[in-house]
Amino acid sequence: MKKFLFLILVAATTAFAQQAALKIGYVNSETIIKEMPEAKDSQAKLEGIVKGWQEEIEKRAAALQQKYEEYQKQANMLNESSKQAKQKELVEDEQKLNQYRQEKQQELALQREKIMKPIQEKVYKAIAQVAKEQKLAFVLDRATEVPVLYADPQYDYTFKVLDMLKRGAK
Repeated sequence: MKKFLFLILVAATTAFAQQAALKIGYVNSETIIKEMPEAKDSQAKLEGIVKGWQEEIEKRAAALQQKYEEYQKQANMLNESSKQAKQKELVEDEQKLNQYRQEKQQELALQREKIMKPIQEKVYKAIAQVAKEQKLAFVLDRATEVPVLYADPQYDYTFKVLDMLKRGAK
């Protein structure tokens, strides 16, 4: 009985010691990226692209507003079919403006992803390198919803869980 208790105590102590040796660190990836010269240059490029689009959107919106004001002035003098035709034209122009705006927002998202992806990959590689040098098992990110940026593969239980599920374990 004493040997059994001793073995349990040794096993518990060993497990606790292994857990105590586990090192976890964290970073703020937003801060890292904001401070990188490449990211600053990329942000400036994106802002330049957006400025051009914004000017075009404002120009189209002003033209639409002017068209609407002209319609308002003429509305009392137009017959019903002319009114409907003008209204239809205004609605179509507004839809075109909204479509243009949406297209540019989607294009911006694609451009941002295209420009930022290599920068993010560089950051993640640097994080992994620092994690290995500092002997960190995990690195968490305070800036994102996906908090684990690096994990020592020995702590990955993904396939053990999948195996258990495949075997039908409960």
